[in-house]
Amino acid sequence: MDIKRVIIAHKARDDMSRHYAEQSARQLEHRGCQVLMGPSGPQDNPYPVFLASSTHKIDLAVVLGGDGTALAAARHLAAEGIPMLAVNVGGHLGFLTENFEDFKDTEKVWDRLFEDRYAVQLRMMLQSAVFDGDRSNLKPASDRFLGLNEFCIKPASADRMPTSILEVEVDGEIVDQYQGDGLIVASPTGSTCYTASANGPIMHAGMASISVTPICPLSLSSRPIVLPPRSIVSVWPLQENDLTTKLWADGVLCTAIWPGQRVDVRMADCQAKFIILRENYSFFQTLREKLQWAGARIKYQNYHRSS
Repeated sequence: MDIKRVIIAHKARDDMSRHYAEQSARQLEHRGCQVLMGPSGPQDNPYPVFLASSTHKIDLAVVLGGDGTALAAARHLAAEGIPMLAVNVGGHLGFLTENFEDFKDTEKVWDRLFEDRYAVQLRMMLQSAVFDGDRSNLKPASDRFLGLNEFCIKPASADRMPTSILEVEVDGEIVDQYQGDGLIVASPTGSTCYTASANGPIMHAGMASISVTPICPLSLSSRPIVLPPRSIVSVWPLQENDLTTKLWADGVLCTAIWPGQRVDVRMADCQAKFIILRENYSFFQTLREKLQWAGARIKYQNYHRSS
């Protein structure tokens, strides 16, 4: 990899993440790189400044934190085609990140990157927008929003726990009306996050597909579905006007949606690029470790019997 310009995002208000960010910046500058560094968190978004400050293409993003830090980076950097080295430094579960043990010797990590001794994993992104009126209106009433995990459509109220009624269309055909706490439209990457908590399907991260999962539906017949990647999922809120239905991307608020509007969710025209350092990377090993499936904890001897 020809690395000349690097951005480093560290988890805001985490001393360990900041320490390794500063150390990485010094080492990369010593190797002749231009480095931009800043915190990333709920109140800190360094990416607009990063992208506006660089007059040339950014070659690499080093993202130090947990899954939330990696998700924020993907939402802002995927459209720019910037590869990300996301490392679990100060994070928790670490589904999307490289292990800290593989990053501790940072000089060896830079050697591997400069010598092209790594892999790149492409992950499907989702995009959404809000539209006014019927399906014939193709002019969005909102910005385009990007998400790596999922888009969630659910109501919000300050003084009660509201139930939503959401009508769902796929490619213009009505599928169902879901009554419950909301709806999750997820990518394969997001299938192990909020979708899994809502009893949605777990999809391999290498797939291109879209899942639609109702959250606590009042009807037992309301089931998750998995769709082809080119599908367009349209969600219409059907509810009284004093409730605000909101659109969330990876747990971050995008905008409010009102009756008479729809949200279209589809596969994005960009992909997130994650740098993989582990030579023995396995999606199923990640599931066993992070979800603590029995295969990671209980060992039985398998005997091969010949007939």
